Amino acid sequence: MRNKKTLENLSGIFRGNSGILRTSEAIKLGVHPRALYRMRDNGSLVELSRGVFRLASIPGSNETDLTTTSLRVPAGVVCLISALFFHDLTTEIPHAVYLALPREKANPKIDFPPLRVFHFSDETFAAGVERHSIDGIEIKVFSPEKTVADCFKFRNKIGLDVAVEGLKNCLRRTGSRTKILEYAKLCRIEKIIRPYLEAID
Repeated sequence: MRNKKTLENLSGIFRGNSGILRTSEAIKLGVHPRALYRMRDNGSLVELSRGVFRLASIPGSNETDLTTTSLRVPAGVVCLISALFFHDLTTEIPHAVYLALPREKANPKIDFPPLRVFHFSDETFAAGVERHSIDGIEIKVFSPEKTVADCFKFRNKIGLDVAVEGLKNCLRRTGSRTKILEYAKLCRIEKIIRPYLEAID
C-alpha cells in the first residue's frame, strides 16, 4: 500500500513537470535516486536518454528526440534538416538531431538521440533563434528563413536539393524573401542563393 502511494506521489511530481525530468531535477524535487530507477525498472518511467526520464503513462510526441536533446544540451539550437522538418519544409526525415553550437563548444557526449553537430560563429549562432514549447519543454530552433540560409551555407554537407526544397516550401508558406536575403548576407552566401530566389515566383 505504501509503495503504491509512493508511486502515485512520484508520478504526480513528474506530471507536474510535463512528465519529463532529468535525474538532478527529480532529486531536487524530492525523488530519491533508488525510487527513480525502481520506477524505470518496473516500467513506470521510460529512460529517453542517460539521466532523462519520461512518465510512461504520458505518450511521447514525435519530437521526443528534440526535447531530450534540449534537456541534455541546453546550449544547442535545432538546425538544418531537423529545423526544416520541425517547420514542415522538407520531405527528408532526419535520422539524427541536427544541432548548432558555438564554435568554442565541444561536441556533447550523449548516447541518445544521435546528433549531427554543426559549429556556428557567434554572430550566425545568435541570429534567428526561436523558442518553442514541446510537451512543456522549451526547445530552441532557427526560424524558417534562417534555416534556409543555413542549408545553403552547409549545402555540401546536407545536399543542395534539400536546401532548394526548403527554400521553395518556405516561400510558398509566406516566408519572407527579405529575411532570407538578410540571413544569406550574414552567412555570406547571398550570391549563391539569389539565383534560386529569383527563379521561384
